[in-house]
Amino acid sequence: MAILRLTAASGARLRLASTRLASRRSILPASIVPASSASYSHRPRFYSSTPSLRQASSHQDAFHSLLEDPKTIDFLSRPAKPSPVPQTLTEKIVQRYSTGLAEGKFVKSGDYVTLSPHRCMTHDNSWPVATKFMSIGATKIHDNKQIVMTLDHDVQNKTEKNLEKYRKIEAFAKSQGVDFYPAGRGIGHQIMVEEGYAWPGTLAVASDSHTNMYGGIGCLGTPVVRTDAASIWATGRTWWQIPPIAKITFTGMLPKGVTGKDVIVALSGLFNNDEVLNHAIEFTGSEDTMYSLPVDDRLAIANMTTEWGALSGLFPIDSVLQGWLRAKATEAAIFEASSLTSTETKTRFNHERLDELFENPLSADVGAKYAKELYLDLDTLCPYVSGPNSVKVATPLAELQEQDIKVNKAYLVSCTNSRRSDIAAAAKVFKDAAEANGGVVPRIPEHVNFYIAAASLPEQRAAEEQGDWATLLAAGAQPLPSGCGPCIGLGTGLLEPGEVGISASNRNFKGRMGSTDAKAYLASPEVVAASALNGKISGTGWYEKPEGWSGVVRGEGDGVKPEERMISIEDALDMLVRQAEEVVAQGEEALGAKSEESSAAATGEEKLTEILPGFPEKVTGEIVWCNGDNINTDGIYPGKYTYDDAFSSSPERMATVVMENYDTKFASIAKEGDILVAGFNFGCGSSREQAATAILAKKIPLVVAGSFGNIFGRNSINNALMGVEVPKLIERLRETFDTVPEPSSSAPITEPAQNKQSLDSPPPAPTAKPAEKMLTRRTGWTFTWDVRRSTVIIKEGEGGKEWSQKVGELPPNVQEVIAVGGLEKWVGKEIASSAN
Repeated sequence: MAILRLTAASGARLRLASTRLASRRSILPASIVPASSASYSHRPRFYSSTPSLRQASSHQDAFHSLLEDPKTIDFLSRPAKPSPVPQTLTEKIVQRYSTGLAEGKFVKSGDYVTLSPHRCMTHDNSWPVATKFMSIGATKIHDNKQIVMTLDHDVQNKTEKNLEKYRKIEAFAKSQGVDFYPAGRGIGHQIMVEEGYAWPGTLAVASDSHTNMYGGIGCLGTPVVRTDAASIWATGRTWWQIPPIAKITFTGMLPKGVTGKDVIVALSGLFNNDEVLNHAIEFTGSEDTMYSLPVDDRLAIANMTTEWGALSGLFPIDSVLQGWLRAKATEAAIFEASSLTSTETKTRFNHERLDELFENPLSADVGAKYAKELYLDLDTLCPYVSGPNSVKVATPLAELQEQDIKVNKAYLVSCTNSRRSDIAAAAKVFKDAAEANGGVVPRIPEHVNFYIAAASLPEQRAAEEQGDWATLLAAGAQPLPSGCGPCIGLGTGLLEPGEVGISASNRNFKGRMGSTDAKAYLASPEVVAASALNGKISGTGWYEKPEGWSGVVRGEGDGVKPEERMISIEDALDMLVRQAEEVVAQGEEALGAKSEESSAAATGEEKLTEILPGFPEKVTGEIVWCNGDNINTDGIYPGKYTYDDAFSSSPERMATVVMENYDTKFASIAKEGDILVAGFNFGCGSSREQAATAILAKKIPLVVAGSFGNIFGRNSINNALMGVEVPKLIERLRETFDTVPEPSSSAPITEPAQNKQSLDSPPPAPTAKPAEKMLTRRTGWTFTWDVRRSTVIIKEGEGGKEWSQKVGELPPNVQEVIAVGGLEKWVGKEIASSAN
């Protein structure tokens, strides 16, 4: 059985638990009752940018300051003051960077907030953002210390057109006093981390989907689209809806020969049913478990939470991170590097700032609520490979080795895995082989091309000083400038038809790194190096499978067996509270809307949303039903029109082709004022804003779906298109009209063309369309969204039943954006107000 232990915080926790239970509404009938609920040291990898952690054989190894001054690590054992409203780490960070909150408001998942992020980074798309910024009447960046500009995507492109764009971006940055990093200096996300712009406990955004990487150092990083970036440049603010938050618990310890890349490849492949789609993720585990995950591994894991489908991937602010930060601060103090285009690193990375950070580091509260919890036992993990051509396919390396898969190209590139520790791990493969080859580094086979590019110039120089860069060059590796390059299908070394590539990068979608007729796999740097050396997918031999191993242990929950659980009094109370709250929630659902209405009637209270002038209290129209899941942005507004500026600037012409790639008849069936209702994951795919504006061009004011693609959701509000998720309505429409989608086919999925500079999201699953020919149907049903009461009312046709359902609140700050015609007009209004 579980063992209880008493801590100093138990009394406070008891009072908090009592308060929480007392605050719940007593609506459950007596018949509803609760249901039952239910160390060793090693070297996980050989090299790290923090050798004392990577090579540690026990917790005795530490910085002298940690050993000599226990106060520096005391923060880990100090009991935290209980919060009146328990929050996750994500919610706490959002709380810090939200503006205009009501007094006493504690933000939670689902809330819309106005954010003023600590940092905002743009890369090669800085010029498109600048043109949007200037088009709304802005002339001066609101806070130039908030903004960072980097050039990293197309750095191998030496055409005059690209060089001119780069010159414009640099000149704009200089005129605004913004920190700027030129082409070849490094990948933007790596610069944000190594230069201290992404900082633990802060919120940073970037106009790129791999912003999640900042979570590896405890910084909440999440992507935004170009309009958001322009808004932040002009006003310092944008809007955000806090997503559902998932907790991923690691147990055990990472075995020798297994890396952070294996962790995220396994997670993406083993939990491949959209478990964390559009969630914010928080990773956690015991002190010993987290000690086995160095910061470089955490960065790789957080980076690829994007491919897993999440909007962020946040690690805790712990002693492992503290050691890494201290080393970086010391490095910044010793190696002062001057720059003509950015402020000095030591102004951000210094020990004084770290003292302040660790005086009171943020952490999730006991009792914080998560939308779901999953666990992965690291003890049972082995090297994994992703692919071919999908991150949702993950296979143990040993199984692929048996298939003798020939490799044509190998890549040690990208912001995921090309730091000095990754380069060192790859070099060790060749150094080990040299020992058996008379001390001579062996050359890679003639049929293999091995490309290497460091995540940044400082990381390359560190690898050169360690001799690792030279080892890879001696083996025949071909160096590329620090930048995105082949990872996004740009520059030298792209996959040709029929070729097989293995990469340490983050995406292997068909066509992403070259030909759609090629196969792409993802693996750790050392597996990539071993595969290059052997000319086929191969391992290093560093991993030893434990006796009795039968697979990776994972599942729902926190992974701790009841008989092994050490539980504190406050944790036990929290468990009871959570069980009670779950029962209340189940009861509320069982009793339905009538109980809610009767309760409101009994108390005379009903929570109403403030409606701003110019915003409709209700939106009503006939439902036009498009029974398809995964209808992507290309299906809504075809790519062939997207880059035709003359066509896309005409609402009348856009209205004639809206939904054309889903159903060519849609434009003739839908009418002004209709409510478009579609299935799940509507608007997935690329970030084109025209997907939202084309629907508005058809004069459809509201889109309803089972769920929305995150980027479409942002673009909708940014362009004044309203949207609401009502999964029950989708179920009712499918039950009534009996047009259930066929299972998704295995049709090829390709990266949208001409989308290389936009915020790219993973290509969607193939659109699932109804079995019958009617893709778009006028239903005769009416849909009404009562915004003031946060309720939707559905009338199922003439003489049909009427039902209602509560939905999320549309708060005044989002209403304001929609009411003025979108984010750009809102920014213009703010600029005008400031001028007056």
